Amino acid sequence: MHYGEIYTGYGLSAADPLSQVRGDLAPHLRFALPGDVVIAAVGETVKDVGWGVAWLGTTPIAIHDDCFGFRSSALDPKFVAYYLRTNALNAEKAKYVARAKVKRLSGEGLSKLTIPVPPLEVQREIVRILDTFTELEAELEAELEAELEARQLQYQHYQEVLLNLVDAPLADVASLGRWQGGMTPSKANPNYWDSGEVPWLASMDVSDSRTDQIRGRVTALALAETSLKVVPAPSVAVVMRSNILRRRLPISFVNVDTTVNQDVRALLPRAGVDVSYVYQALRSASESIRASCVRTDGSMAALDTESFLSWQIPLPSLNEQRRIAAQLANFDAIVNDLSVGLPAELVARRRQYEYYRDRLLTFKELRA
Repeated sequence: MHYGEIYTGYGLSAADPLSQVRGDLAPHLRFALPGDVVIAAVGETVKDVGWGVAWLGTTPIAIHDDCFGFRSSALDPKFVAYYLRTNALNAEKAKYVARAKVKRLSGEGLSKLTIPVPPLEVQREIVRILDTFTELEAELEAELEAELEARQLQYQHYQEVLLNLVDAPLADVASLGRWQGGMTPSKANPNYWDSGEVPWLASMDVSDSRTDQIRGRVTALALAETSLKVVPAPSVAVVMRSNILRRRLPISFVNVDTTVNQDVRALLPRAGVDVSYVYQALRSASESIRASCVRTDGSMAALDTESFLSWQIPLPSLNEQRRIAAQLANFDAIVNDLSVGLPAELVARRRQYEYYRDRLLTFKELRA
């Protein structure tokens, strides 16, 4: 069990592993036993760190060096896994998470976290109720996501049909313009961040559509004293390094001037290249690009730069690029109008579930 799988692949509990390692490595590995909770010590966000999976398999499972194995005879493993997801625990652990580029929770920090210990029969009843909530949420989520997926598949089909009809020479991604990377100014220097007004796009903020609202901000001093450069709008941003690449390849049309961090590259198109067309073409091929160009053998998944820049797309005349991009943008807007209410409904139900979960897992502390 890799730490990244805890918050990207596994649910609350698991009985089957998602990954395998060679048997001859067994003497050098750490193992979690059935009934243990495997907890991520490392993550891309504070929320990811400290999430746990109750291992309910019948045999031990090897765990990554950046995972903790937790065992207690006084605690039900699923009760622990549920509690690790509560807002109360998230607020408490935030005090102990080291906020470097990769967030980390030490063993000492984990040991300082508190958890309620009601009688086991109470824990198991809470687990039963929350399992029922989880099943209901999953059913609703499946229904809403099926509808949303149908709309998106409709768009993707139209996108693929339109792009497949393009009769034009192929062009390497590298030839489309300049792909500009970025960096993270030192967090130790508040003058680079406090009251910053220049957008700074991190990998976690790259959506799968348009990225107009960018949360990160740096100051003009950061631009003056570091290698950070502004990417003029419009541009196409691609995530180059992130564990999200294990599941999908985020590609965004960015409609504001911005800087980017070291895990993102943005295209400054050359003359004769329409940035909206490039966005549509890359987005259409994103799963093929991910399958061919993403490396997942390290602790962090990454898009192989050489392979990505060698990827080819058809490149018709500029007027034809603009015509195709406009058609796809119009159809995309129609699909989004049809599906805008579905994610909102799902978010509302998740918040309702989280509210009841946190209420069930809130206890008044008994003092001797």
